[in-house]
Amino acid sequence: MSTLYTELKGKSALVTGAASGIGRATAIALSAQGCHVTIGDINADGLAQTAELMTGTATLCPFDAQDTASTEALVAKAAENGLDIVCNITGLLDWGVTADFDVSRFMRVIQINLISTYTVCRAAYPHLEKTQGAIVNTASTAAHVGIPYSAAYTASKHGVAGLTKSLAVEWAPKNVRVNAICPGQVDTPMGNQKPPSGEIDWQMVMRNIPKLPDGKLTPEEIAAHMVWMVSDNCKRMTGSLITLDAGQVAG
Repeated sequence: MSTLYTELKGKSALVTGAASGIGRATAIALSAQGCHVTIGDINADGLAQTAELMTGTATLCPFDAQDTASTEALVAKAAENGLDIVCNITGLLDWGVTADFDVSRFMRVIQINLISTYTVCRAAYPHLEKTQGAIVNTASTAAHVGIPYSAAYTASKHGVAGLTKSLAVEWAPKNVRVNAICPGQVDTPMGNQKPPSGEIDWQMVMRNIPKLPDGKLTPEEIAAHMVWMVSDNCKRMTGSLITLDAGQVAG
């Protein structure tokens, strides 16, 4: 990472969804800043691979975002020696024709994308209050517009945006900052998954593609912004949704 934020050295961070993609890149970036990073994901093998790429040592803590007790245990582990930074990156993209998308699939997306984010934030708050720490949640361009064939995902990310703003206002008096990043198309296993089957109106879908000629973002680009958002450069920023999408939702 080209930018060094000296104030982050020695801080304690929690990164969820760290087995791959944006979570892995963020864990690597924070460790390069001198943070001690606890990394969580359901994929234990992926966590081990991430840890090998990090600077210094990491605390590995597999957890299940669909299980509240498991999620709270992750935060407790991360906060054993204090907690300064939380990056909520765990997420699930499941999309398809809404008429064929049953309630159990919808609820699974809501649980992993929204409820686990809430659970982490709520469990982390007492520790972040002591350190006047910062949270960055992961929303999406789907937090700004309606994405066809993605009712569950879009609802979950609108929820993350609303949660971020609500917590930012409530916790501002304690100087706990809560922001969210809204990535567009990112070169990750989730972002590159195959399209669903069924009658998809691709003209409707493609209206949401990035507008810049080289519009697909890298995980490292998103991670760099997350690190910036928890640095002192953004110490007056809370309740903000930072969109990084190559013009995807601009028009």
